[in-house]
Amino acid sequence: MDDGRPPGQAAGEDGRKRRARPGEGAIRMRDVAERAGVSAMTVSRALNTPDRVSPAIRRRVEEAVGAIGYVPNRLAGSLSSSRSNVAGLVVPSIRNTLFSDTIQGISDVLHGHGYHLMVADSAYSPQEEEALVTAFLAQRVAGLVLHNTTHTPALRALIRRSGVPVVENGTLADDPLDMVVSYSNVDAARAMTLHLVRLGYRRIALVTLPLANNERSLERRRGHAAALAEAGLPADPRIMLEMPPGLPSGCEAIMRLLEITPAVDAVFFAGDVLAVGALLECQRRGVAVPGRIAIASFDDVDLLRHLNPGITTVRLPRREVGRRSAEILLDRIAGRSQERVRVDLGFEIIQRAST
Repeated sequence: MDDGRPPGQAAGEDGRKRRARPGEGAIRMRDVAERAGVSAMTVSRALNTPDRVSPAIRRRVEEAVGAIGYVPNRLAGSLSSSRSNVAGLVVPSIRNTLFSDTIQGISDVLHGHGYHLMVADSAYSPQEEEALVTAFLAQRVAGLVLHNTTHTPALRALIRRSGVPVVENGTLADDPLDMVVSYSNVDAARAMTLHLVRLGYRRIALVTLPLANNERSLERRRGHAAALAEAGLPADPRIMLEMPPGLPSGCEAIMRLLEITPAVDAVFFAGDVLAVGALLECQRRGVAVPGRIAIASFDDVDLLRHLNPGITTVRLPRREVGRRSAEILLDRIAGRSQERVRVDLGFEIIQRAST
């Protein structure tokens, strides 16, 4: 029958190629299900709540996903529940290796429960932190972990409106946004300064990172000042320095302290890289450590124990901070807890030959 179409043109065509619908031809969840020999619902559970399926089923689904290249649409899957299976983490700097243990601790726990971690760098800027949290919330994250404990008023209001659970872990904040897992920077700095006092040092300098937008540095200075007052020692502003991060800053700080205030007999560096730079500069100049001046640090990175002399330091449970942060976040997400948890994981003074 002649229907007016050119020869060879199929019904419904007007001579142009039919456009594929969005997503047509893409690998779908039911393709994974057929490959794995399970239902689509089982695939969904294996991908989104893996603890609800057996290890054997989970392996079959994972093998099928890998074999056919299926990529789950996490955001689309979250539209009905208003949440994804992603948590957001904001740290002050991804260049600072001190945060790596905490990031790994968080990731290990989240991954074991079917969640993923997105990490962002605020560059020590409260305004950038606000922008990053806004972006995370737009992606429907299930929860947030924030290293900082001081925030813009707008960020605080945004968190309250969102209802998303939040864990702060940079210091043991007295008034957290929601939950906090950390250690007291005030108590740790106070303990180290008193440790130096007990060792016989009396002119104890303090070198921190810049205080602006850095609650941790502020608290370490407060702890140092409290220890001096407790010991009846003067707080001399000339020997309380703020320095940018990096080995050269440690070198510069120790030079200034030795030349401008030669009575200083110990320096507490509230940052491990600063302390390493100072020790290297002393060795270059032939200044005996601890014979002429003692050096103490904050954070027990591996390098500190291998130097000669090894550097006395405050050891912080950074990986455990990450693990506990993730655990209490998951408890809140799953509805197992509604409490405003405050977890103090403490610290330890490690005495070595530099003091």
